[in-house]
Amino acid sequence: MEHGNRTRVNDGQRRVGLLYDERMCRHFSPDDNFHPETPNRIRSIWNTLQTAGIPDRCVILEAKEAKDEHILSVHSKSHLKLIKNISSNPRRRILTNKFNSIYFNEGSSEAAYLAAGSAVEVVQKVACRELDSAVAIVRPPGHHAEHNAAMGFCLFNNVAISARYLLDERVGNPELGVKKILIVDWDVHHGNGTQKMFWSDSRVLFFSVHRHESGSFYPGGDDGSYYMVGEGAGTGYNINVPWENRGCGDADYFAVWDHILLPVAKEFNPDIIIISAGFDAAVGDPLGECRITPFGYSILLKKLMNFAEGRIVLILEGGYNLDSIAKSTHACLEVLLEDKPVVGSSEAYPFESTWRVIQAVRKELKPFWPTLAWELPQELISQTSLYTLVSSSDSEAEDDKVALISENKGELLEDVIKPISELKIDAGNDGPKIAFLMRNTLKF
Repeated sequence: MEHGNRTRVNDGQRRVGLLYDERMCRHFSPDDNFHPETPNRIRSIWNTLQTAGIPDRCVILEAKEAKDEHILSVHSKSHLKLIKNISSNPRRRILTNKFNSIYFNEGSSEAAYLAAGSAVEVVQKVACRELDSAVAIVRPPGHHAEHNAAMGFCLFNNVAISARYLLDERVGNPELGVKKILIVDWDVHHGNGTQKMFWSDSRVLFFSVHRHESGSFYPGGDDGSYYMVGEGAGTGYNINVPWENRGCGDADYFAVWDHILLPVAKEFNPDIIIISAGFDAAVGDPLGECRITPFGYSILLKKLMNFAEGRIVLILEGGYNLDSIAKSTHACLEVLLEDKPVVGSSEAYPFESTWRVIQAVRKELKPFWPTLAWELPQELISQTSLYTLVSSSDSEAEDDKVALISENKGELLEDVIKPISELKIDAGNDGPKIAFLMRNTLKF
C-alpha cells in the first residue's frame, strides 16, 4: 500500500487499527457499471476518512492475502480451488451463472484473498492486545458465503474465517486468549453463511438482525427465522431478529439491543466482538430501505463497547449508498477512537411489529438465557398512554439502570438495560407507536 504502516495516536486516544487496500477495487462486475457492489463503496469510505483526518489518528495496517489453511477452516477444498483460480479461468463468465448474485473478473481471486486475509490480520492484532479495536474496509463482502458456495456478492466468508482463526490458533498461541466470540451481524441481510458455519458451536454466539419478511427478503427461506437457534452444543447460541417490514431505524435497533442483545452479551461474556458491519440498513440505501442514521450506528457500537474490554473489530459487509456507508463508518471510527460520550440526537418511532418480533425472539431464547426469562410488560405493546424512561440513580456506576415508569399510573413496570432516552407511546391510525427521544448527550 502506498501509505505504508504508520501510527499517529494522540494521548488519551485508543489504539485503533484501520485497514484499506486499493487492490480490492480490482474486483468489479465486467458487464454492469451500475452494479451495487462496486469498488466505489470502499473508495468513498476511504476518501471520507482521509478528508476527516481519521487515518492519521489510527494505526494503519497492511492488507495480507489469506492462507489456504485458514480459508479451509470454514470452506471446502473445491470452493477454495474455484475462487483461487477463477480470475485465470476462461470459463468464469459461464461459471457465474451457477451462483446466486455473483460476478467474477480478473481481479476477483486477489480481492477475495485480500479481504479474508485482512479480516484475520485485524482480529489477530486486537485479540493479542496490540490494538484496542480495529476496522477493516474490505470487499468483496463475506457473510453470505457458505461452506461450498459463493452467493450474495460474497466469495469467502471473511468474518467466519477470522473467528475460526482465533479459536483454532489460541491452542498454540495462548496470548490470543480467545475462548468465546460474539459475532454481531447488523447488515440488513441475514448472515446465512456465518450462521451455518457456527451452528453447533457454543464458543461463538452469532447474532443477526435483518429484514426477513417471512423469508421473502434476500437470502430468503427460513434460515433467518427467530426459531433457528442452533443445534447440539450450539443450541441457543444462534440468535436471529427478523424484521417483518422495511423501514426500521434507530429506535427499532436500540430496542433490540436493550431487550435482547445486551442482556445476552452480558451473560455470555465474550472475549472479543466481531461485527459483520454491513451498512445497508442505513438511511438511503437502495437495497436495504431501512433508516439507521450515522448517530444510530455510533450508539449501537458504543453500547457494545461495554463488553470484551472494548475489544471490537468491524469488518465491512454490505452498504450501497456511498454517502451513507462513508458517514456511518466515520461515525463508528469516532466512537472507537474517543473514550467520551456520543453527542447527537435521534427522534424516531419503532414499529409495532418491532415489539412483536422482540417478544417472539425472547420467548424462543429464554430456555437458554435466564436473563430473558422475565416477560416484557404488555404495556409496551398494548397501551396508548404516555411513558417516560427516567434514570433510577444519579450515579454513573456500571450497574446504573433505567426504570420504565407509567405517568398515568405512577408504577414501576420493569427495569431495562440503560437506554438513556425517553419513550413515548402514541395512539395513531396504525395503532400504538413508540418514540425514543434521545438526549443530546448519551453516556454509557
